Amino acid sequence: MTPTVRIEPRSGVAFRLAEGQRLTVIDPQGSQVADLLAFAQGDVREAISNGRTLDYEESIRLTTGNRLWSNRSRAMLEIEADTVGCHDFLLTPCSIDTFLHFYPDKPLHRGCFGNLAEALAPYGVAEDAIPVAFNVFMNVPIGPDGRISVLPPTSRPGDSITFLALMDLVIGLTACSAYASNGGSFKPIDYRIE
Repeated sequence: MTPTVRIEPRSGVAFRLAEGQRLTVIDPQGSQVADLLAFAQGDVREAISNGRTLDYEESIRLTTGNRLWSNRSRAMLEIEADTVGCHDFLLTPCSIDTFLHFYPDKPLHRGCFGNLAEALAPYGVAEDAIPVAFNVFMNVPIGPDGRISVLPPTSRPGDSITFLALMDLVIGLTACSAYASNGGSFKPIDYRIE
């Protein structure tokens, strides 16, 4: 088995994922969100798209068997296994502005947006090209009036999701930095490529 890599709390990484490889994202301690982005290696202007994905998969609840699509209507990743079944594809990565808006009494943090921007810059991804992330393990229920809430993740220690790469990709992945997303605490995220 390939080694597991740890993303420290409130940080992020970027790496290449070849077509046919599998990426498993693991919540080692429970109740922690990971923001995931995907870009086509050949042209990073092709990026993961929540709009295309929710349209083509005909659901906002994505889990085993669903695919994540690009802004060019190509399938990028397929969810092959999922022990949680609760993820978000509506909300954008948290940022300094998120902290100013929702947590004005807390210390500022650059958030997942800043972490993703730094990690993806060497791959040619500019800040303005960062789309809505697939927020692994994030719990965002929608009320009958359409109002959204952000509740602590339902993931438990060791829960995971496995993606199959359907093209050569550049992946951005974080251990999320927002208070509400993680039940008020910050923990690591692990991942493995096979």
